Amino acid sequence: MELKTLKKYLGITEEDISKDIALAFIIFDVEETIINYCNIKEVPVGLLNTAYRMAIDIYRNENLGQEESAQGSISSISIGDTSTSFKQSVDDNFKNTVLKNYIPQLNRYRKLVW
Repeated sequence: MELKTLKKYLGITEEDISKDIALAFIIFDVEETIINYCNIKEVPVGLLNTAYRMAIDIYRNENLGQEESAQGSISSISIGDTSTSFKQSVDDNFKNTVLKNYIPQLNRYRKLVW
């Protein structure tokens, strides 16, 4: 996986380096997840598109690179004495959810380990 390619898929210009550290972390995280799940030494060419899709999902959901997590959508509003509540936008179990979405593709490359 390449940082330059991931930035293109996300619509981030090459000149914008403000997110490079977070994107590099996502790339390493996705590669590690695939390698560990499939019990292989490197991500095969046949899984590159899947890896990029996983990276895009993680980037868009986990808000990496921010000191504070972004507030989610509004879950309730009270007008008398003004009260507003927000849903948490990041799913605590998101990484497992992302993996689950791609298991059919990953299983084609998974190796049995004793």
